[in-house]
Amino acid sequence: MSQGQILHRPDDLPSWFEPLLTRVGQCRTEDFTTLRQPAGGGGRHSAVLVLLGESEPAADTPGGPDLLVLQRAATMRNHAGQPAFPGGATDPEDADAAATALREADEEVGLDKSSADVLALLPDLWIPVSSFVVTPVLAWWRSPHPVRPRQPAEVAHVARLPISELADPANRIRVRHPSGWVGPAFQVRGLLVWGFTAGVISVLLDMAGWTQPWEPGRIVELPDAAAPVPAARGGAPDEVVP
Repeated sequence: MSQGQILHRPDDLPSWFEPLLTRVGQCRTEDFTTLRQPAGGGGRHSAVLVLLGESEPAADTPGGPDLLVLQRAATMRNHAGQPAFPGGATDPEDADAAATALREADEEVGLDKSSADVLALLPDLWIPVSSFVVTPVLAWWRSPHPVRPRQPAEVAHVARLPISELADPANRIRVRHPSGWVGPAFQVRGLLVWGFTAGVISVLLDMAGWTQPWEPGRIVELPDAAAPVPAARGGAPDEVVP
């Protein structure tokens, strides 16, 4: 069973990052999914970047913590059109999961690696449909800067989603996959965030104490062309500026 691990706790970390960081250091795979990696291992390793920043108040946002997500291009073979965390498969030259997540974020949206502080690793999560073992990497976007899709064939849009809007009960729904699977989802700023990404976000909102009471009654049906059943429990402008 995999467990979360705190790697770094900066002295100047924003107060809103607690109790999330402490809770992540105590979390286990079962907090996110009931799926278990087969005995003996197997599967290709990958990592995603769960990047939390802080926006200044503006006309379209109240300011405060936000989360960087991207939307996959509609032409991709897997997970077409879905919002997701930046990330991908581990390369041989990657030193660890954090290196994979930061490299992928650079390649996908132009993230300056020096602008983000890696704080913790979440438990490894097994995705059987693609045979991936995914490590979510929690990071603080210390110095936000403009980001945009760098690979149009893979990334359509980039967005910074305010935590206040993700936690807003009016934006929380459930989705039903054609297989019958039902899981959490978010309708925020024109994006339908569901599947693995929504499952991880939902758990992190709970851990941080950001979740607001909501009635999980409304269910949106996903089309037959939707991606396979996710592993996590239940798991915009072309340029985004700070």
